[in-house]
Amino acid sequence: MKKSKRLMAALIPTIAATFLLSVSASAHVSVKPSTSTTEAWETYTMKVPVEKDVPTTKVTLKIPDGVEFEQYQPVPGWTVSEQKDASGKATSITWTATGEGILSGQFQQFTFVAKNPASGQKVAWDAYQYYTDGSIVEWAGEEGSDTPHSITEISAASSTEKQDQTVTDTTKTQSNTGGVQTIPTVVSIISLLVSIAALISALRRKK
Repeated sequence: MKKSKRLMAALIPTIAATFLLSVSASAHVSVKPSTSTTEAWETYTMKVPVEKDVPTTKVTLKIPDGVEFEQYQPVPGWTVSEQKDASGKATSITWTATGEGILSGQFQQFTFVAKNPASGQKVAWDAYQYYTDGSIVEWAGEEGSDTPHSITEISAASSTEKQDQTVTDTTKTQSNTGGVQTIPTVVSIISLLVSIAALISALRRKK
């Protein structure tokens, strides 16, 4: 019995630490998907959980080099602003709450579309979470740190994906071509009907 109690006493701190680490990991600001393909117009979702007892009222996301921010999905109760470089490309996006924001024990998702770079690489999403107590959590650390940034691995599309895209493009082309070819056919049929009607009318007059 004493050995069992000692074993349990030794295991409890380990179990508690593991639990706390898992809770902490699940509470990170994250950007998904974690994998995508080169030059894809990807739909990304940033998930922002609240770890403190005070609300989050602002979140800023830096756009990685090579990624082009295109559009965002409106979220009720939040405004969106962009910071741009000299060329007009967005370098960071900020979501600001117009109300109470994200409360303790809650999370909010922000969805946007961005174009991936042309070359395969890992892109890092640095995020900055602002709380009403004035604190800022910088989710910009390396993987394995206390406040890591999210990583999306961009790789070239597989041959199957390329073939699927080729088939889709070919089908669209054939469909468009078929529509164009239909117009002359319809015009020819109408002309033929008009000619027949004129011939019948002329024969009736002769009678």
